[in-house]
This record gives sequence, structure tokens and C-alpha cells, in this order.
Amino acid sequence: MELKPIRTKAEYKAALREIEALFDAPDKSPEADRLEVLAMLVEKYEARRYPIPAPDPIDFLNYAMEVRGLTRKDLEPYIGNRGRVAEALNRARPLTLAMIRRLSEGLKLPADALIADYELRHAA
Repeated sequence: MELKPIRTKAEYKAALREIEALFDAPDKSPEADRLEVLAMLVEKYEARRYPIPAPDPIDFLNYAMEVRGLTRKDLEPYIGNRGRVAEALNRARPLTLAMIRRLSEGLKLPADALIADYELRHAA
């Protein structure tokens, strides 16, 4: 296979087959170099063809809490008192930049996953 940008599904599938064949190539060999370049081409094709949208910040925060076994009380040092945490997680109040910074630094969460716009619950 000639190395060139991947533009079609057929080229994508052919690149994946070749990657699989080269997967155990010895380090620093021409085959390993070809594998690396093919992987970059596939990554570029997938990013363009199958983009992954940024997560909703509150869904991401809830997921991080679940995975780490955190409770709402554990978020109080980063978001504020119990009421403020409830408002944020219930989408009644947006996360502020200060909250995002504290969550990112304190819980080692990527700030870019928390900074995106998201829908707030409208008061009835």
C-alpha cells in the first residue's frame, strides 16, 4: 500500500489490515516506521470521519464521581457548600471558572472537559 492520505472507507480498511500485519514489527525497523505512519493516517481519518463530541461537563463530573467513588460532599471544597453543589449538579447553576479551576487542580480533571457550555435546567 502506498502511503498517502486516507480518503475512502476502502483505503481505511486496507490501512487497518496492514497495521494489523505490522503490529509486531521490531522497534526502529522500516516496518515499525511504516506502522507508525499508518497509525497517524488512520487516526487523522477517524478524527475527521468519526469525531467524538466533547462530553457534557455535568455528565463528565458525574461520571468522574462514580468512577472514583466520590459523593456530593466530596465536591464541596471545589464547588462550595452543599446547596451550591446540588445547584451545579442539578444544572440550576453553571460551573464558574473558579469552580472549574478548583475541580481541575484538586481532582486532576481536565479543565477543557468542564469548561464547555451546557444546558441549564430552567426554573418552573
